[in-house]
Amino acid sequence: MALFGNKKVNNADEVFQPERLDKLETKGDKQVANQRNMHIFNRFSAKRDAKDISKQTKWKRIAGLVLAIILVVLGILWLVSWLMTTMGDLVIDVQDEAAKKGIVISAHADGSDPSLRLSAENVKEVTNITKDWLPKDIDNEGDGSHNGKNYLAYTFYLMNNGSETLDYVSTLKMVGVAKSADEALRVMIYRNGEPVVYGKLNMDGSTPVIAEETFAYTDQFKDVDIDDEKGRQEETVFSVTNKGLAPDQTDKYTIVTWIEGEDPECIDDIMGGYCKMLWLFSVDGEEI
Repeated sequence: MALFGNKKVNNADEVFQPERLDKLETKGDKQVANQRNMHIFNRFSAKRDAKDISKQTKWKRIAGLVLAIILVVLGILWLVSWLMTTMGDLVIDVQDEAAKKGIVISAHADGSDPSLRLSAENVKEVTNITKDWLPKDIDNEGDGSHNGKNYLAYTFYLMNNGSETLDYVSTLKMVGVAKSADEALRVMIYRNGEPVVYGKLNMDGSTPVIAEETFAYTDQFKDVDIDDEKGRQEETVFSVTNKGLAPDQTDKYTIVTWIEGEDPECIDDIMGGYCKMLWLFSVDGEEI
């Protein structure tokens, strides 16, 4: 017995009508079709989501790799910039064996803040001058960097803090040269107040003007490209052995560099060039 509104209908006495069968069949077909369509949609959506996730993962990996490469490149560029500029035109370095035996350097006369490496400030927009234009008492003008117009000046102190008397080697090298700027360069070294001026031999092998000592290319000297200019590296300006530095003894050094205007190699072609120098201190017999 079923209720339709307020009227009772007797199922047993109800007359079956054919059109009702058609309606029931149509209704069943629609339900089956809807279920089939829903199943196909779900499978399609799952497959599409899987593809989207795979694509997103792939792009994330590519983006991560590109970012890593960019960071590495930036790091290399920063390192090159740091080496070429931040460290200065001159780096002073105490080698391992000398350091083990007690050799240290300081930019202060009282020996405070001892170190194994010092760096002079850069000199920018250099034009040529001559030695006579330098201050007469430049060796005593100050400690550390005391650059002037168109010249580099740096004063420091080398100390033996060890327990034995040492013979040590002082070696100055050109580690970067562009536009042949070293052709007209002069390097004046004061050791305990006594100056010596170094200059590079002229192209014809003659001694350069305003120089007591000379330097020239060595067999190890090679041409390299520096900043798109033909440059050179590993050139020894001097290598001097100093005997008998006793414990607690100090040697005072001042280095002055400039482009000598009286040198015949001081021509327009070297404008915009530069010289990078490395000053090494080692004990006698130590390889550098």
